[in-house]
Amino acid sequence: MDEPQDGPLGLGHQPTHTHDRSSEHHPVLHEHYGPEARYAVGAEATLPTTKHQEEIRRGLELGLQGADSINDKTIPTFSRGELPHFAGINTFLKAPYLEDVRQVGNYDVAVLGAPYDGGTTYRSGTRFGPQGIRKISALYGPYSFELGVDLRESISMVDLGDIFTIPANIEKTFDQISKAVGHVYASGAFPVVLGGDHSIGYPTTRGVADEMGGKKLGIIHFDRHVDTQETDLDERMHTTPWFHATNLPNVPAKNLVQIGIGGWQAPRPGVAVGRERETTVLTVTDCVEMGIEAAAARALEVAWDGTDAVWLSFDVDCLDAAFVPGTGWPEPGGFLPREVLKFIQLVAERPLAGIEVVECSPPYDNAEITALISTRVICDTLGCLVRAGHLPRRSTPSGP
Repeated sequence: MDEPQDGPLGLGHQPTHTHDRSSEHHPVLHEHYGPEARYAVGAEATLPTTKHQEEIRRGLELGLQGADSINDKTIPTFSRGELPHFAGINTFLKAPYLEDVRQVGNYDVAVLGAPYDGGTTYRSGTRFGPQGIRKISALYGPYSFELGVDLRESISMVDLGDIFTIPANIEKTFDQISKAVGHVYASGAFPVVLGGDHSIGYPTTRGVADEMGGKKLGIIHFDRHVDTQETDLDERMHTTPWFHATNLPNVPAKNLVQIGIGGWQAPRPGVAVGRERETTVLTVTDCVEMGIEAAAARALEVAWDGTDAVWLSFDVDCLDAAFVPGTGWPEPGGFLPREVLKFIQLVAERPLAGIEVVECSPPYDNAEITALISTRVICDTLGCLVRAGHLPRRSTPSGP
């Protein structure tokens, strides 16, 4: 933890970018907080509640005033907001569902599901990943204590629902995914893709790359597996996305950084391709021994070297198998959750083109913990992009 430093709140370590708030004030805090807690408690006092109040008013208007016996007059008859967490239709973080995807450019962040596991080579079930992630995301609110960010107050977010994937045809599914992600990216909204197996990593990056006008795209890839072989079982599968992504003319292999690789499930043909194409690999041991901060700095340096945007691809199996039972290829020896979350927070201090979270397989999950870490990775990424000033992003869709 950094030593306390002077900042706008006098609270120690501060994000690089801050936002003007007319209601901002300097809270009086005692001296017994830890440095991070001191920042968090002080930051909460500066956060507005405008959007929350709008949500309450909307709920009362659309859901009817609550029964006469309800003393809290902010409670409607029908649930139309965050509460209760167990109620409502499953969208990500209970964001509004946007049926007309032509309007996506009016929002800062767009969540879309890619329910596909036709690229799976062993344990299927990731086609239910978007369902599982959306369901458990209802457990969360929009406010992060440690980050000092309230997503509801900071950005506008919608859930577009799912891409129409074609179960028996991986190539047609790839085309559908590329068109969907490209549409969101070109609109200026920040795409959040809920997988799906990791074969979708190729069409998601293709969708972004095709909309960049020839500008270059880097990739930061969290995984236990290299996923860089050309084919698997004679087809493009979830073990092959980065071979094909780095064949795209504006996605250089030298800007592919693979974090957490290791164990007994890394096919040698994929390792050979990475060596030949000069991708960068950091194992879990590399990251732990050099320190998460140094590893994140290395990843950012390589991914951003000569590129105009960076795509974040997060495979849940980069975590130790104890924390992600609900995945197709669990591997012991992966990251601890706190290590991954620290890494993600550092990566998101730079702007991102978008994020995908893949290989969450609810049929194998236990107590929804794999879906929960999937949700947390997305929320921390968005929160850190907000804290760093990269969201909301209403200018050009690419570049730092």
